[in-house]
Amino acid sequence: MSFISGFGEVFKVIDNWPGSGNLCFGAVKNGKKYFVKFAGAPKAKFDFKTPADAVTWLREAEQVYKDIRHDNLIKFVRGVEAGGGYALVFEWTDAECVGLSFPETRDKFLSLPIKKKLACFDSVLDFHALVAEKGYVAIDFYHDQMLYDFTNDKLIICDIDFYQKSPYYGEKGLWGSANFVSPEECEPGARMDETTMVYTMGASAFSIFADHDRSREKWPLSAESYGVIKKAVSDECRLRQRTIKDFIKEWNVCVR
Repeated sequence: MSFISGFGEVFKVIDNWPGSGNLCFGAVKNGKKYFVKFAGAPKAKFDFKTPADAVTWLREAEQVYKDIRHDNLIKFVRGVEAGGGYALVFEWTDAECVGLSFPETRDKFLSLPIKKKLACFDSVLDFHALVAEKGYVAIDFYHDQMLYDFTNDKLIICDIDFYQKSPYYGEKGLWGSANFVSPEECEPGARMDETTMVYTMGASAFSIFADHDRSREKWPLSAESYGVIKKAVSDECRLRQRTIKDFIKEWNVCVR
């Protein structure tokens, strides 16, 4: 792993995401901090067939970051051959993961005032409206992809590696959290398109506002807004809002 020195002085190693084919680390070079995601090293917990598969998928992910650039997405710098594998380099962020893997940070996030949570959800929606505009569908988006900068009150999205051109038919298998995965994502070869992403947005709302509880009793906003979110997570695609823009329009009527 001596090649890592080429990215600068390593100050943090992140290798605790189960099943990830990547080794991630923070490095500082010429006074600038970077987040580096490397594929090609074998890991104890590994959902890919081989390290070579992880390399192939990370190479493919580079185009996703080139196509989709947004103020709330981690800033992509470059892709580079490294250590017999491949690495994607991003600007470092001090934002903290608010997923279930980091319970203390998640509890802190869930304790934020509703106004700040609304701003967070707006960021998620605005980003995915761009995803749809660029012709992609969100695959493997869940709470671990949400980071929160508590100092600047800003939500940052990371790890959109598996986002695919829409429609997508599940050739790479099932990814994501059970709290976010739509019924069609559990069916091999099923079509996933913008209505699938609408489901993901509804699931994101329940994650942000109710810690994944989908009951009316735990929903802290209006009954009208609850109806919009429940519609979004309908098991049948035809019952959901057709597009992200349609979802945003209905949501804004209820919360503005």
